[in-house]
Amino acid sequence: MNIPYFLGCPSWSESAWVGSLYPSGLASAGFLAHYCSVFNSVEGNTTLYAWPTPQTIQRWSELMPPGFRFCAKFPRDITHAEQLGQTMAQVDAFLALLAPLGSRVTPFWLQFPASFGPSQLGELVTLLEHIRMPLAVEVRHSAFFARGEEERALNRLLRERGVERICLDSRALFSCRSADPAVRHAQSRKPRLPVRPAAFSDSPQVRFIGHPDLAANDPFMVPWIEKVATWIEAGKTPHVYLHTPDNRLAPDLALRFHAQLQARLPGLPALAVSSLQGEAQLPLL
Repeated sequence: MNIPYFLGCPSWSESAWVGSLYPSGLASAGFLAHYCSVFNSVEGNTTLYAWPTPQTIQRWSELMPPGFRFCAKFPRDITHAEQLGQTMAQVDAFLALLAPLGSRVTPFWLQFPASFGPSQLGELVTLLEHIRMPLAVEVRHSAFFARGEEERALNRLLRERGVERICLDSRALFSCRSADPAVRHAQSRKPRLPVRPAAFSDSPQVRFIGHPDLAANDPFMVPWIEKVATWIEAGKTPHVYLHTPDNRLAPDLALRFHAQLQARLPGLPALAVSSLQGEAQLPLL
């Protein structure tokens, strides 16, 4: 797929996508290969919650094309540990486990909980200097969004090391007023924080948590369309990951984002949605 940025969803394993992103009748074993024929990246949610087996990693390495990007999240027993300095053996084990994927794991993600605060920045420095791989960090502690010295210290730390600060935007999700259980569940789980459109390296990272009504996302996506286009024009290679409350419509939203980016960047190639071969096309606009 010859597009100048990486675009994807939180995972590829959604059975609800059969009949839309995936052809009717496609078995789960075929999901990853078909996903890779449409998108060139995926947010590695799966590794946050469980360590994959070596056999699973080998299968992924056989199915993911060389230019594909799997942004693997370090497991929670590392990022949510009380003492990051005591997780180095686990860090090394995780890096060794994913080694067969090579450069397809670029960058690794450190997704910290809200309890990870300014007092732990020294531990973060130790961890970053130990890993020495392309990295992106997501923080949720309120002090890192207060525009004070603690946030500036975090930003300096990351910028000096070329580590991305993941741009999380959940405004569209929280603009939704719905009693739908999927929406309520997502709103209870996702952080509601100010947006920080950072680019500390050549690969800025964006997580957009969307509204279940696709059109309702457009006002929130407009600034990101411009930001991503500007990054691409500057020679950067952004990563953009689109979510919806239960992720049933995540591929639809990702395709919608790309269609709007095409309008901003004439000549940007279309995604290979024609690979659905007779299935109903996903709505773009």
